[in-house]
Amino acid sequence: MFLRNRLVLAACLLALSFGLEASPAQTYDFGQPAPAAKASRSVEVVMGDMSFDPKAIDIKAGETIRFVLVNKGQLLHEFNLGDAAMHAAHQQEMLKMQQSGMLTPTAMKEMDHGAMAGMEHGMKHDDPNSVLVPPGKTAELTWTFTKATSLEFACNIPGHYQAGMVGKLTVSQ
Repeated sequence: MFLRNRLVLAACLLALSFGLEASPAQTYDFGQPAPAAKASRSVEVVMGDMSFDPKAIDIKAGETIRFVLVNKGQLLHEFNLGDAAMHAAHQQEMLKMQQSGMLTPTAMKEMDHGAMAGMEHGMKHDDPNSVLVPPGKTAELTWTFTKATSLEFACNIPGHYQAGMVGKLTVSQ
C-alpha cells in the first residue's frame, strides 16, 4: 500500500512537471503576432505537398504582414516562422506529437487527458509564430517584424522540412 501511494504521487508530480515545461511564455526577438487589421500588406503563400510558393519573401523591419496560407496539397502542412535552430527544436516536438498519434498525415487530433495516459500531457500546437493548415483549407498568420534578420518559413511536420518545404524570409532595414 505504501509503495503504491508513493508511485501514484511520483506519477502526479511527473505529470505536473510536463505541463509546466510545455507552457513557458515564449518571446521572439524578431517580432510578435499582430491582429490582421494592423497588416500593412498581405502575402499569399501556397502550400503544395513538399513545397511553398513563393520560396522567398522580402520584408522591411517594422512591417506587419498578413500571411494568407493556402494548402493545395493532400497533406496537413505547417507555416512556422523562425531560424534554423528554432525549426530543428520544433521538429522534435512535432515528432513527439506524431508518435503519440496526435498528429496524422492529414490532421491534428484533439486528445483528452484520459487518452494521453503515459504521454506528455502538455503537447499542444499553439505557438503564435506557427499555424497548421489542413489539405484544401486556408489559414492566416499576421506578424510584425521588429528588426532586420534572416529567417525561414517552414513546415516542421516530420520529414517535410527535409523534403524541401522551407523558404527564405529576409527582413531588411
